[in-house]
Amino acid sequence: MMIAFTDTHDGYYQFDWDGVSALPEWSKGMTQIAVVAPTVVPPTYQQLRAAAYPPIGDQLDALWKGGADEAAMLEMVLAVKAKYPKP
Repeated sequence: MMIAFTDTHDGYYQFDWDGVSALPEWSKGMTQIAVVAPTVVPPTYQQLRAAAYPPIGDQLDALWKGGADEAAMLEMVLAVKAKYPKP
């Protein structure tokens, strides 16, 4: 999480903090103004698909060879599309 402080000279300090350990010594005497938990953005279906697809080299190799390799690759690609459908 992110924590922010101000000091008496209008300085603004911000750093990552785990929320458990003691605050750093330099923050003593400062005013805590904010503790913000980071926003976690879930991955999009495009990102999930891109990570799950077989490497592009393997896909192209299967297309070039054709036959059983091509059919197996098509099944893998369709399985990924079924697992992560478009919204």
